[in-house]
Amino acid sequence: MDNVSAELSKYRLKKAAEELEIAKKLFADNYFAKSLNSSYYSMFHAIRALLAFEKVDSKKHVGLINFFNNLFIKTNKIQEKYFTFISKAFNIRMQSDYKDFYVATKQDAERQIQIAEMFMEMVKDYLFKYLGN
Repeated sequence: MDNVSAELSKYRLKKAAEELEIAKKLFADNYFAKSLNSSYYSMFHAIRALLAFEKVDSKKHVGLINFFNNLFIKTNKIQEKYFTFISKAFNIRMQSDYKDFYVATKQDAERQIQIAEMFMEMVKDYLFKYLGN
């Protein structure tokens, strides 16, 4: 394990945590669509924290999600439900950002925050095992 990858991973995990906190604040202020967006970005940056050790990245979100699937899900390092979580979150984010008249509900935003929290815990647990600290 190299130090650069570890530092990059920690930085990305910090960004993920910040996005999760932003999602919670937006939710509390009834900005449900924006909360969904930040919940997704929390998971997105958490994936990038994992990928720091694989020395891969992508400028496209779909590419990053595919790396996650190929390197962690298909190899059984991480449970398949997490691929489902990020895939659904990405689709919701796309609809919320680009679909006219998309209505984000309080329940959707609350559920997405819960999923993002589970996702973050899974990534932290995985990295703890990987980093050993």
